[in-house]
Amino acid sequence: MRVVITGGAGFIGSHLADHLLEKGHQVVVIDNYATGHRDNLRPHSELQVIEGTIAHSELVNQVFDQFQPDRVVHAAASYKDPNNWREDSSTNVLGTAIIAQAAERLKVMRMIYLQTALCYGLRPLEQPITLNHPIRPEGSSYAISKTAGEQYIALGRLDFVSFRLANVYGPRNLSGPLPIFFQRLISNKPCFVVDTRRDFIYVDDLIEIILIALEGYGKKGFYHISSGRDYAIKDLFDMTVRAMGFRCEGNVQVQPRNPDDAPSILLDPSKTDEDFGWKVKTPLETGVSRAIAWYKEFGVGDTYTHLKQFAENR
Repeated sequence: MRVVITGGAGFIGSHLADHLLEKGHQVVVIDNYATGHRDNLRPHSELQVIEGTIAHSELVNQVFDQFQPDRVVHAAASYKDPNNWREDSSTNVLGTAIIAQAAERLKVMRMIYLQTALCYGLRPLEQPITLNHPIRPEGSSYAISKTAGEQYIALGRLDFVSFRLANVYGPRNLSGPLPIFFQRLISNKPCFVVDTRRDFIYVDDLIEIILIALEGYGKKGFYHISSGRDYAIKDLFDMTVRAMGFRCEGNVQVQPRNPDDAPSILLDPSKTDEDFGWKVKTPLETGVSRAIAWYKEFGVGDTYTHLKQFAENR
């Protein structure tokens, strides 16, 4: 396969690039390093890395024309500043439209889009959330722009699969509660957890289904990537403490959630199981231990969140 990965120096994109290269495929990565890291990608004879933004149509079309990809995984996204609506719309809406039309022009065999579960809003009408749930992304710039991008892809003629994701975690992840817990614990800073529940997907489990979808399995359309179970953020904190070998388990303060934070997001993965035969394999505590081991070796620099109050108070 000849695969373009947008955001390929980021958390998910770099793991996917590693797996594709190991299997002998050719990969081109486009990344502006807003949240990606150069050292996430090791040099490889079948890897080409292009620095730039997907909102630059001339660059995107030049890359597609030269590389002639047959598959695209669109993992790039703007999310590091919840108040930067311009960058969110530029990358997540305009950039997605440019990528989708370039892929359609070259008759790409399949495009995979990584979408946020926040497309269903901050107050889902059902738990677990089914694919019939109304689309209500108005709670954040990130959700609005990611959903607009998804709708542009669906508007075209591409064979696409949009994976609506639970919280993905693992080595190289610098967003969400896990790296924040690690960073604060290792620095002896006070921690708190918010009274919310989330489903968590280890990155290798996500990569497995992306690779299956790249082979052509699954139908055109939308799928949930979920374990089918949600956990209290306090549970995640306790697992982090155990993985780090600390003894402060149980002493963390539980705070009420912020207005832009959903109480629970649990996706129904039944269609994914039916069409792909895919289920999560990595227990949460196992995945947390692997992520913490990576943080211990490589450290955690900047962390990111799409939530306004967390970003302002970090």
